[in-house]
Amino acid sequence: MALIKRVSRDGIPPEISRPRTVLAGDPVHTTWNQEERGTLYCGMWQSTPGKWAVTYSEWEYVYIHEGHSVLTGANGSVTHLKAGDSFIIRPGFTGTWEVLETTLKDYVIL
Repeated sequence: MALIKRVSRDGIPPEISRPRTVLAGDPVHTTWNQEERGTLYCGMWQSTPGKWAVTYSEWEYVYIHEGHSVLTGANGSVTHLKAGDSFIIRPGFTGTWEVLETTLKDYVIL
């Protein structure tokens, strides 16, 4: 196994899913898992437009490659996520994730 691996969708069979609690639209999630080691997950994720409820019990680092999404916290905070943005979502965040334009992101979840 190589000790350095490029994060890419190439050669990885995608996993297709939909969120459990859809609030608008019909979002389809496509995930390309690169790495799974215990509680660490890394790869790429894409979603088509829609809105769903989220509750984070883990820590996630995200880099947005393309698209436009909006995270709205239960407290009313609004964060726009666009190509080139990177951010951390900490455990305890609850609210909604809304994809306005199909969004592609890298993620690392711990």
